[in-house]
Amino acid sequence: MDNIKSIARQAKTRLKNNFWENCKTDMAEGQTQAKNLGLNERKVKNYIGAKVMRRIRGGEEDGFYLRVKAMLDECGEVSDAIGRLTDAEYYATLSYAEKQRYNLELSAKYLAALERYRREKELGL
Repeated sequence: MDNIKSIARQAKTRLKNNFWENCKTDMAEGQTQAKNLGLNERKVKNYIGAKVMRRIRGGEEDGFYLRVKAMLDECGEVSDAIGRLTDAEYYATLSYAEKQRYNLELSAKYLAALERYRREKELGL
């Protein structure tokens, strides 16, 4: 019950702060920019919609994606990306099985972040 109340409270806050009007404005500006730059307007619209959904879910710009983005901007795609993104202190405390699980989860997160990065670069964002 508390979860439903919290979700309703968040929705009410979004309405009070003109969240949806700002989203519509961002969407219109994005489509205008895409049209001016000769980009696919539907892709830009879908990207902005996904960005809004991330913001609603509370993951507007997660730290992991920002680390991946900084690494890709600085070095490009490197063969040791997982090693660079690994938290060495935390990793040292894990057992063998936990390390394997950590590597798999980190790899999946990296691939998702890499795909998001490529989409943003393709759209020029």
